[in-house]
Amino acid sequence: MPAAALTLSDDGFLLHGEPFRILSGALHYFRTHPDQWADRLRKARLLGLNTVETYVPWNLHQPAPGTLDLDGLLDLPRFLELAHAEGLRVLLRPGPYICAEWEGGGLPSWLTAQPGLRPRSRDPRFTAAVDAYLDLLLPPLAPHMAARGGPVIAVQVENEYGAYGDDTAYLAHLADALRTRGVEELLFTCDQANTSDKAKLTAGSLPGVLSTGTFGGRVEESLEVLRAHQESGPLMCAEFWIGWFDHWGEPHHVRSADDAAAALDTLLSAGASVNIYMFHGGTNFGFTAGANHDHAYTPAVTSYDYDAVLTECGDPGPKYAAFRDVIARHAAVPDEPVPGPSPKLPPTDVTLTDSANALVCAEFLSPGEQFTEPPTMERLGQAYGFVLYGTELPALGDRVLHFTGGVGDRAQVFVNGAPAGVLERERHEDTLHVRSPEYGARLDVLVENMGRANYGPRIGDPKGITGPVTLDGEPLENWTCHPLPLDHLPELPFRGTDTPVAGPSFHRGTFTVDTPADAFLALPGWTKGVAWINGFNLGRYWSRGPQRRLYVPAPVLRPGTNELVLLELHAATTRTVRLTDEPDLGWTDEN
Repeated sequence: MPAAALTLSDDGFLLHGEPFRILSGALHYFRTHPDQWADRLRKARLLGLNTVETYVPWNLHQPAPGTLDLDGLLDLPRFLELAHAEGLRVLLRPGPYICAEWEGGGLPSWLTAQPGLRPRSRDPRFTAAVDAYLDLLLPPLAPHMAARGGPVIAVQVENEYGAYGDDTAYLAHLADALRTRGVEELLFTCDQANTSDKAKLTAGSLPGVLSTGTFGGRVEESLEVLRAHQESGPLMCAEFWIGWFDHWGEPHHVRSADDAAAALDTLLSAGASVNIYMFHGGTNFGFTAGANHDHAYTPAVTSYDYDAVLTECGDPGPKYAAFRDVIARHAAVPDEPVPGPSPKLPPTDVTLTDSANALVCAEFLSPGEQFTEPPTMERLGQAYGFVLYGTELPALGDRVLHFTGGVGDRAQVFVNGAPAGVLERERHEDTLHVRSPEYGARLDVLVENMGRANYGPRIGDPKGITGPVTLDGEPLENWTCHPLPLDHLPELPFRGTDTPVAGPSFHRGTFTVDTPADAFLALPGWTKGVAWINGFNLGRYWSRGPQRRLYVPAPVLRPGTNELVLLELHAATTRTVRLTDEPDLGWTDEN
């Protein structure tokens, strides 16, 4: 059996027996278009990094039990090959839980929806599913382990488990699952390292496995906590937070380059190894953004820019030059110029000439299914997107509509096709006044999954309508449900129109590109929805902000005619959108 390439000394790492300091940056392959992986990896090397780190999202790689998807955006072996070709090592973080502000923390909904299942525990159903997943995932990755000449020098066990539980036997099961499937590389755990809650570091550690910390400031204090916990071996910050993520309706988070660079210098001056989180944040394409749920449900925005070293579109931000100067004081930096920004598409207006009513289109998108009571999205076998629920109102006049279990996560209510109101989970809303114009009036409820909780005890929260629905206290029954995952768009009954269209509708337009380049989709006058270009789901937009523009990767575009489709959930005051050459991530606490 090959030996691990990365080992430990009393105060550091050894790579093939030689002293080695890990200078790493987080770069999630699944948040970057595959045709841009090589560019981002090259910019990591030019910064002076010798390693990159990535999570592995279980829910995308295994959309159903017994499957494994390694295509396109999920071609992890290809990403590892490109990192190796660039001369970079890799820290691999396969979970099974990853957090990462990612939908469900990376845990698949088909698993967490099982009644009574305890995720991140020794629940036999959970560990059996993890084992079956690793049986499929690890063999294609085996050639990329450093012991066999590949770039992967270390593999993480779970992720910040001490903030969730304290079951050492569960962690031991995961470590054994990796070892028995051929992973010989160094194993490590990571947990929050701070004086206010040292118990998290202890709870998330595993004997015989390297403990690393996560923090963004108070560097000396955090390193002291880590050293007190682990008396010998390397000091490493496995997530050195240099920015933060954003929620809809909250300010865009920023951290000054000078402040972050000073903290990095303190960390490196102490002799510690580091993984900069994030080197390149990227984008939550499609419906992959997660959510937090402390006192209220707060979904994450589409951009995962994170105020990182590279911006969302891969351009060097203010931290790039500042960090390169710091790294140069502690290690050799390539004698090559700092890379410049990527080309951008010239500003282009796009008119959406065709529209189709989304409630009507439900019949084209999926057949209706009949239920006595409204099922959850998970019961429908659906992970992401929307569900359209419909029934009849057996009453006339003003009534009280109540969702006894709430909604997951945002419901638009219609009576005979007319908007009756919106219920939002983040506002703790579950009751609505409706006016029925006739006996048997049609009630439609369009429910959007805005992202499953990615942190804390609410992981696995159900989506769709999550309990019985009553009208003036009486149950409403006999529901027709249309699952609308929107993982691809079929031909829809578009019709030409030159006037604004109200209500949930698909809108389509075309535009011409001479030379594909990065762009940003600006949607002033539009309210909330989802955007696709040439069938590629760019993610959600929302006038609530802070994010005001969606990133359009150059590889999504093609020379000649391109197609833009929007699903606008409310209404627009215009038929036009604009492709621009600048991002707009919104307001900050400073403006």
